[in-house]
Amino acid sequence: MNRPLDPASPGRVRLYKIVVNGQERTVDSGTLSFDEVVRLAFDPVPTGPYVLITVGFRHADQKPAQGTLTAGNSVKIKNRTVLNVTATDKS
Repeated sequence: MNRPLDPASPGRVRLYKIVVNGQERTVDSGTLSFDEVVRLAFDPVPTGPYVLITVGFRHADQKPAQGTLTAGNSVKIKNRTVLNVTATDKS
């Protein structure tokens, strides 16, 4: 994860308060990958040949500010970004 410096406090890492599946989380990166978001949502991460994981986001620091995050991509976050992660077994 990249760790942007807090412009208000030189030399300090900026922290972001986000919501993942209804739970407040604090992260130190302005960008989160699909895999990082899934790890924030699930411990352990569900796996298997029929597991489909979907990540939706809103109030992101990008355009569009809401949408679906796909594997291999990332989302720019800001304070109060909301991420909803679901795992579905397609068996």
